[in-house]
Amino acid sequence: MKRIDFWFDPLSPFTYLAFERLPEALQGLSHEVVYRPALLAALLQQHGSKGPAEVEPKRAWTFRHVHWLAHRHRIPMDTPALHPFNPLPLLRLALACGPNRRVVEAILRHVWRGGEDASDPARLVALRAELAPSRDPEAAEVKDALRASTAEAIAQGVFGVPSFGLDGRLFWGLDALPMLADALRGDAWFEGPAWAREGAPRAGVQRR
Repeated sequence: MKRIDFWFDPLSPFTYLAFERLPEALQGLSHEVVYRPALLAALLQQHGSKGPAEVEPKRAWTFRHVHWLAHRHRIPMDTPALHPFNPLPLLRLALACGPNRRVVEAILRHVWRGGEDASDPARLVALRAELAPSRDPEAAEVKDALRASTAEAIAQGVFGVPSFGLDGRLFWGLDALPMLADALRGDAWFEGPAWAREGAPRAGVQRR
């Protein structure tokens, strides 16, 4: 059975959509999913990038696109009342619970269904009560664990979420799910020269 590392941050609408699509995309394939929280803001900072919500025309397109995708795949979706928001309490809650599919589902649906404020203190208290974490999400050890998880994501080359790690390879984004499934099936393309060749650095004009 192959292990897939699912790197996630509930801030990302694509993380939510990928989570909901994952069982169907990998149906019939032997695998286990390990859910790995990573702070998207730290990934973006590491690579000198901005999130889509930080560039207004890109934000507008992104939310139109994700809602069309949700419509196409028949996934219920509502943009939270405040976005971007601080995802740290939710990431820490996931770690404090021991992130499995039930936990991650509750957290993502807390954000992406109902259109409410994902960071509302009363809603966070209710979510914590529902999930009953075995550790205090605000404990120093949990905060340290999130930093360590994010640092590991960066070390493995994760630059955005959702990302999927399989056999030392990374697959990024909702639209990579068919590619991930092919790799899980053992498609011969992944053992050919294209993966290494097309991922290698190459010369090009540098923007100043």
